[in-house]
Amino acid sequence: MIRMTLDEIAAVTGGRLVNAGPDATVTGPVEYDSRALLPGGLFVAFAGEKVDGHDYAAKAVAAGAAGVLGSRDTGRPGVVVDDPLAALAKLAHVVVGRLPELTVVGLTGSSGKTTTKDYIGQVLARLGSTVAPAGSLNNELGFPYTVLKATPETRFLVLEMGARGIGHIAYLAGIAAPRIGVVLNVGAAHIGEFGSVEGTARAKGELVESLPADGLAVLNADDELVSAMASRTKARVVFTGESERADVRATDVRLDERGRAAYTLVAPDGGSAPVRLAVTGRHQVANTLAAAAVALEAGMPVEAVADALGEVGIVSSRRMDVFDRPDGVTVIDDSYNANPSSTAAALRALAAMGEGRRTVAVLGYMAELGEYEQSGHRDVGRLAAELGVDRLVAVAEAAPVLDGAAGVQDWKGEPIAAADQAAAIAAVLGDLRPGDVVLVKGSRYRTWEVADALRAEAAEEVGP
Repeated sequence: MIRMTLDEIAAVTGGRLVNAGPDATVTGPVEYDSRALLPGGLFVAFAGEKVDGHDYAAKAVAAGAAGVLGSRDTGRPGVVVDDPLAALAKLAHVVVGRLPELTVVGLTGSSGKTTTKDYIGQVLARLGSTVAPAGSLNNELGFPYTVLKATPETRFLVLEMGARGIGHIAYLAGIAAPRIGVVLNVGAAHIGEFGSVEGTARAKGELVESLPADGLAVLNADDELVSAMASRTKARVVFTGESERADVRATDVRLDERGRAAYTLVAPDGGSAPVRLAVTGRHQVANTLAAAAVALEAGMPVEAVADALGEVGIVSSRRMDVFDRPDGVTVIDDSYNANPSSTAAALRALAAMGEGRRTVAVLGYMAELGEYEQSGHRDVGRLAAELGVDRLVAVAEAAPVLDGAAGVQDWKGEPIAAADQAAAIAAVLGDLRPGDVVLVKGSRYRTWEVADALRAEAAEEVGP
């Protein structure tokens, strides 16, 4: 964060300075986990249902924190406010306003947000100091927390913007208004909250509505609901995709034996350069095109963009993280989260990588689908069968996946209903063969334990 006195922080957040003089200054980052504090930082204390951050104030100051931002006086230097979360948003808004040379990039979409944010961050880092932290910091806490990592040296701030309702993205944009806004896609993620994909599109489009007239909206030309957002912004629009209407386009797309795409990147000025990705999945073409559009806008030549895209890798964990075991088994750990769109993309990656090999898909429950819960699970099961997945393991509440697969008459695969993670692990490890390709995908309902079991067993084979 930029240097600010606790007195200044009190003024901008509407709080009250306690146990400190007006010259006490925050020189380090803002943290809400006392274990992550650095000297000179600001500790934000939240009173949760199970843990009260105020109880860690003494530890935070002992670790070097310059002060505590909380809802009550802890006896340590700090600022007392009515609502620490609202105060954090106010503080972030003021900080970004004091960095006029900063370019703020915001992105949203139903799937691929975190991965694409990571790609944009890696590419822009070639041009200057860039803030794009690992993980999905895209809500009313993670968003201002990320903003507050910016310093006077930061040139690019890349912000992921999530939403579970109308107005959420508009609220985040009010904290830190992007100059470049990226919308990746509109799918069934959180459809239980939005009610329809059209409702999702209305919410995601709040990003382009927030852009200034001299800003840029990067829209996916291959997604009709996204491309239609062009009418909702006063900013200049650049379309990305594989269709001829795209300004930043991929042509001649092909996949290698690891499911990694290569293509020709075509820029709006007609320049082009070959791209060969090191990350797995056909869907990475769309993600990297979005990153390319942002980098081109920032002034990077198309050849340099192509070179940078070829070197982007996995930053945030459990997102298309591919590893090979000593026994020849390949594992795709995409277990961080799941919705019908992202699961379909992962299944297609499994099929591409598994050509000529036996494929295994371990699919966990997809949350927040509302009335579409049953059909959403059946749809991915049907796709798995159509792609010829050999073993399909549905974990616990994901059982309707097997119903979808059963509806594909010529599917010859093996359906397996696992009551829980332990049963899924036993089913996979009990019939694992050299050369298998295993996909693990789920909505944070501990499906990742299956991927970890595969890693642990592989480590045991290697030995100390």
